Amino acid sequence: MAARSRVVAHRARAAAGTDAPDRRADAVSRERPATTGLDRGAPQRFAKELVALQPEVILSQSTPTTAALLQQTRTIPSLAARYRLPAVYPFRFFTELGGLLSYGNDPLDNFRRAATYVDRILKGAKPSELPVQAPVKFEMVINLKTAKALGLDVPLQLQQRADDVIE
Repeated sequence: MAARSRVVAHRARAAAGTDAPDRRADAVSRERPATTGLDRGAPQRFAKELVALQPEVILSQSTPTTAALLQQTRTIPSLAARYRLPAVYPFRFFTELGGLLSYGNDPLDNFRRAATYVDRILKGAKPSELPVQAPVKFEMVINLKTAKALGLDVPLQLQQRADDVIE
């Protein structure tokens, strides 16, 4: 039986009809995850929807418009803990706030690398001629305190592969 999952997305992206989470779910299993948006002032609605869906896991994803997700930085991990749900996040700080696991690109590294673009443009390079760059530094962080609170055993091999383990 497939686990019921919950995808936390930004309302504007969901309204635009982007179905990327559904396509990714199709690649993994036949069951599509329940998807809902999170916007400003939505913690109460989010908690109600969370209870109604009764998911077994939460996947908090990064989108081009993550402003609402970032505004709810403390809300999502606290709701996941309250309902004893394992949750995976796109940024390290969610794990530092009590989330179970994060895997994603390092935003600070992206900003550092963007500075080289600014330098090149200020020296006369045409922005349209600069190559597009994808993130190059990714990190995985595991919170063992949260895993213990959820009654989960994190395999040693996974801990060894993590960039950081919070104990």
